Amino acid sequence: MTPLLSFVNVSKRYPDGGRELLVLDRVSLEIEAGCSIGVYGARGSGKSTLLRLAAGIALPDSGAVCFAGRDTTRMTAGERSRLLRGAIAFMSAEDWRANPGESVVDHVATSLGSEGLTMREARRRALRVLDEVGVGASGAQAPVASLSLTSRTRVMLARALARAPRLLVLDEPASMPNLGDRDRFYTLLRSAARERNIALLVASEEMAALQGVGVLMSIADGELCSTEEPGTLLQLPSRRRAAREQSG
Repeated sequence: MTPLLSFVNVSKRYPDGGRELLVLDRVSLEIEAGCSIGVYGARGSGKSTLLRLAAGIALPDSGAVCFAGRDTTRMTAGERSRLLRGAIAFMSAEDWRANPGESVVDHVATSLGSEGLTMREARRRALRVLDEVGVGASGAQAPVASLSLTSRTRVMLARALARAPRLLVLDEPASMPNLGDRDRFYTLLRSAARERNIALLVASEEMAALQGVGVLMSIADGELCSTEEPGTLLQLPSRRRAAREQSG
């Protein structure tokens, strides 16, 4: 069976002054429909780049990123954009964008503009999803500018779920000051994905964000490590670090 998402020997570099920085080094992975993968890594480890490649926001320098058997590197920019508006949803606290004058329900409803719905139909779907993520009717009518960090994260999730994606990609999704709110959000996230058979790819530098995933991976020095055992973490030695140690 063709995996929903696959990376095959994917590498990515970024310019860094007069040299190039290798951010991902020959990464390979597969995600089946409805499965969940967590990626643990420190800041600068390459996990955000990995997720943006998975969502089609960025392109690799080498290797292939395939969604449902189609190589996204061979798609046009328009095709990747349509994929991101439909089958793939990307969520990052750093990417929060909203018109301060709009209501919460309209903020979610406007994400459905490409589905051919009237605004009334889009608002109806938005209200239903907002209720499912714990934002009630009164909260749905509130201005987005009034949202707390906790409510904002739930609204971002509602906006992602409203489009009924097949893959939900989340980069450090829950920046919440209250640990109880954070844990409740992650429980909600896993439940919503399971009920909808949505595959999850979640990356974080906090292990609490990755509890309950099917497979836990780690990333360091641009290299991705995994294990066969669900819910366990395997940190293998970096190929580049090992090479440095041998040469030293």
